[in-house]
Amino acid sequence: MCTLISKYNVAGPRYTSYPTVPYWDQDNFSLTQWKNTLQESFRESNTSQGISLYIHLPYCESMCTFCGCNKRITKNHDVEIPYIQSVLKELAMYVNLLGDKPVIKQLHLGGGTPTFFSPAHLERLMDGIFALTKKASTFELSFEGHPNNTTKEHLDALYNKGFTRVCYGVQDYNTTVQKAINRVQPYAHVENATEIARAIGYESVGHDIIYGLPFQTQDDVINTINKTISLHPDRIAFYSYAHVPWIKGNGQRGFKDGDLPSADQKRMQYEIGKKMLVKAGYIEIGMDHFALKTDALFKAQQAGTIHRNFMGYNASKTQVMIGLGVSAISDSWYSFAQNVKNIEEYQQLIEDGILPIFRGHILTEEDLIIRQHILNLMCSFETSWDEDQGNFAELPDVLIKLKELENDGLLEIHARKLIVTEKGRPFVRNICLPFDMRLQRNKPETQLFSMTV
Repeated sequence: MCTLISKYNVAGPRYTSYPTVPYWDQDNFSLTQWKNTLQESFRESNTSQGISLYIHLPYCESMCTFCGCNKRITKNHDVEIPYIQSVLKELAMYVNLLGDKPVIKQLHLGGGTPTFFSPAHLERLMDGIFALTKKASTFELSFEGHPNNTTKEHLDALYNKGFTRVCYGVQDYNTTVQKAINRVQPYAHVENATEIARAIGYESVGHDIIYGLPFQTQDDVINTINKTISLHPDRIAFYSYAHVPWIKGNGQRGFKDGDLPSADQKRMQYEIGKKMLVKAGYIEIGMDHFALKTDALFKAQQAGTIHRNFMGYNASKTQVMIGLGVSAISDSWYSFAQNVKNIEEYQQLIEDGILPIFRGHILTEEDLIIRQHILNLMCSFETSWDEDQGNFAELPDVLIKLKELENDGLLEIHARKLIVTEKGRPFVRNICLPFDMRLQRNKPETQLFSMTV
């Protein structure tokens, strides 16, 4: 395994979209095109599928130095109401554009720290959202909670609005690691937040764990996973730390590069952690995710309905995902659009009645084919093609590039199908790389992505 790590530890995307954001064709994108593709996709899917709604709540009271999300550090909670008002005005603009109330299949509150907002203000936000939309007959509402500040009042307020899933950022329980990433939170806080959610009635409680953090050792990972297993979360995201300080600025410079585990140490952390999770009854779901057999994500994988987008893995697919709030990304399936990243600029554009989009991408026919292949690999660890579907001009070249990975036992290539082996699952990002025509045709001169291992 160590030889394979050395061989395949290259920079590569995590593929929450294809094309990836650095390869969006912004020269051929316009706000008008985005609106047109969104209207088309909405007409195709709103009744049959409903849509997903992602709401970005960017505020945090302190900076976590491992975090690559768009955030604003402040202790001034007077920002809450003005920001909520802007989000609701943005949604109203979309409802007006679409000409009908969106049917909400999935809704996720991300950040930042959603629980920075008071329970009363989160209720106000959700009341405003549902005044402008309709809930699907079956829907999932979820949010990201910080164990240090997610209170029973937060959990009650959102549960009463229909939320049934919460995910807590745990990362690691070693205090040295926690101090290095500026995320000090005792096990007791995570235990308390988990038990309260269960007592209230939340159907799925998730924990996020990260390996490859500064000063983190194999024993730290074992300790963290043992404590996590003791709380029996329904799903676990077991992520590789993405060290990209050249993109995220000073936020990831709270420690030295030499404080990070080596690639071999990092992969061993993953291998040991994965074995522990599997032994405890968790099933590997796509990349980095594990779930109990009782969780909706496992059932979706078994049914073949699992989907991956900018919100991560989801139990069902929606063709349309609208992102609200600063830096949020929307997906019409035929195009992507991202909001401006500065809060003041975002709020001013909203006040001026302008959708706050600053960049995007219109997918070509080839993009759509490759997007489906990468989705298949990331969600199901396999993909297929024939003369009519899934074929594109350079597919034979892609299969030639994948031959070496097949020789290393990471995948199997059949006449019309590619299957990722159990051995190859940790390298699924590497397997997607040859399909990424935009990256292959224009390889970056400087590093754009985190390492695949």
